Amino acid sequence: MLNQDVAQLLNTQVNKELYSAYLYLHFSNFYVEQGLDGFANWYRIQAQEERDHAMLFVEYMQNNDVPVTFEAIDKPAADLKENMDPLKAGLAHEEYVTSLIHAIYDAAYTVKDFRTMQFLDWFVKEQGEEETNANDLVKKMELFGSDPKSLYLLDQEMASRTYTAPSLTL
Repeated sequence: MLNQDVAQLLNTQVNKELYSAYLYLHFSNFYVEQGLDGFANWYRIQAQEERDHAMLFVEYMQNNDVPVTFEAIDKPAADLKENMDPLKAGLAHEEYVTSLIHAIYDAAYTVKDFRTMQFLDWFVKEQGEEETNANDLVKKMELFGSDPKSLYLLDQEMASRTYTAPSLTL
């Protein structure tokens, strides 16, 4: 049986991951409205990844006989006006999610819940990749976003992203 505090943090994370998916769909929709279908694709795939992350947490909790409570998903608070806005908001959000994963890991470590720590190892690595990707997008937009031809090529690059399901075995 999982420690009650760890279980609550895991349950909160389920809902945070679902919010992340909702936020990234908001970003995708913004880019559709801007005519940047490649960026829209990138964030649609990002939303799909976040839903899968939520499902991994759900499965882990269920495998440990911990009930899952789904909460209401808040409306995304990001105010998007410029092409850079979703990218910067995405980076800040990934940094926030990293802090949440670290808090769960710390709680599991405190109670010597090695199974949960092992489960979270994948997410710790994943968050490093998520932050790197988000930071790279900000840098690319800073470099190329003001030139229409470069922005077009960058949008084409974002369009080439395909979805790969996470390979975490529980």
